Amino acid sequence: MDHSEAPLLAALADYHARDRYGFTPPGHRQGHGADPRTISAIGRDAFRSDVLATAGLDDRKSSHGYLSRAEQLMADAVGAEQAFFSTCGSSLSVKAAMLAVAGGRGGLLVSRDAHKSVVAGLVFGGVQPWWIRPRYDERLHLAHPPSPQQVDEAWQEHPDAAGALIVSPTPYGTCADIKSIADICHRRGKPLIVDEAWGAHLPFHEDLPTWAMDAGADVCVVSVHKMGTGFEQGSVFHLQGSLVDPDQLSACADMLMTTSPNVMVYAALDGWRRQMAEHGHSLLGAALGLADRVRADIGTLPGLRVLRQEFLGAEASHDLDPLHVVIDVSGLGVSGYHAADWLRGHQRVDVGLSDHRRIEATLSVADNDRTAGRLLSALSALVRNAADVPRAKEVQLPSAAGLELEPVMLPRDAFFADKETVAADKAAGRVCAEQITPYPPGIPVIIPGERITEELLNYLRSGLAAGMQLPDPADPSLGTIRVVSETAWPNR
Repeated sequence: MDHSEAPLLAALADYHARDRYGFTPPGHRQGHGADPRTISAIGRDAFRSDVLATAGLDDRKSSHGYLSRAEQLMADAVGAEQAFFSTCGSSLSVKAAMLAVAGGRGGLLVSRDAHKSVVAGLVFGGVQPWWIRPRYDERLHLAHPPSPQQVDEAWQEHPDAAGALIVSPTPYGTCADIKSIADICHRRGKPLIVDEAWGAHLPFHEDLPTWAMDAGADVCVVSVHKMGTGFEQGSVFHLQGSLVDPDQLSACADMLMTTSPNVMVYAALDGWRRQMAEHGHSLLGAALGLADRVRADIGTLPGLRVLRQEFLGAEASHDLDPLHVVIDVSGLGVSGYHAADWLRGHQRVDVGLSDHRRIEATLSVADNDRTAGRLLSALSALVRNAADVPRAKEVQLPSAAGLELEPVMLPRDAFFADKETVAADKAAGRVCAEQITPYPPGIPVIIPGERITEELLNYLRSGLAAGMQLPDPADPSLGTIRVVSETAWPNR
């Protein structure tokens, strides 16, 4: 296919060239009706390109097929059989994939380090999760993707599951052995879904971890806004093979997706695909070289340690995306939470992930020596001023066994059950009715339907005191927790 094409972008340029005007949504009429103060902050061009997709960019029958052509080009660029665009992020895309594979079919093997959007899919679809244990690193206190052996053991225990879902790369950039895991699933005639939200760029350079489609996954979901150059909410899910019905996948996505998709998000996906097809290898090669230099430079700063080899190995991860620069700041006597706050407040630099001892900077094709210099300057200032940053407080980190909670009810049943609100110090032993999720990275510690333990309560409360953020529970301070009413499920 001709990857110099960008049908959605061309259609948008044509829309402007023809001076079209719609007596349709959006009501701002390409910005003419927007408040000037809003225009001043956002810019008129953003409004100018916010047009209706159907009966706007295309006609009322979508007879020009701009979107379908762009999706065909995307699939061809990355070697998938089909691609579907979403303007509702990978949170929607992964739910659609889950419903297509397991909706109405019972259980799904799910890696327990899955994002909160996966748990939302379990709730929406009423799907029974059969958890695959990730490899918990007791030294680093983080979860690596599950090993092929762990996936095989999960299949042996739950052979009737409709399919399996794993996360790779993780928010830390660590990756699973997807090829071996796909082979294990396919020997049973079952599909593998990969939540590859952090991996949109992987198909375009051989020095990056293997992309899920190349490794044999049946469906993979990518967020182009994370490691690509698309807008926020721009997501694509890719399909190959015969184990997942493409019409069912499309129908599931259609049920979840907005009927008013943002043309700018679609067009940016189209433009990113063209950019990667034409220049992705050289752009990513430059970014990888920059990442190596950044790691080396950070390694000279006292009190900071860049993690790389620690993530790899038989008992760790299969591979690592080097564009994730993970920095241990505990040598400064500070937590990752407070380091991130200090960098934002004093250096106007934001980092994407922070935990009890680490921060992470993700590099992309947009970065260069100037932006890398800004990161290094900010980190140098952090080192010089570390004494002014609040001291790290002890977090009562759980054991690997302590993270494996007893599932008592389906997540859907617990989420919609009659609830009561109890003091957190009275919640141990009760069945949770809400997600409790440190964010970022957005991996639930407790999900609806699991029995709450004192060990995890101690972890969460000590984490809050140390700077952890818990946006999901009704009471983010965790003074109280919503639990399933004893009349709905006796406290046993």
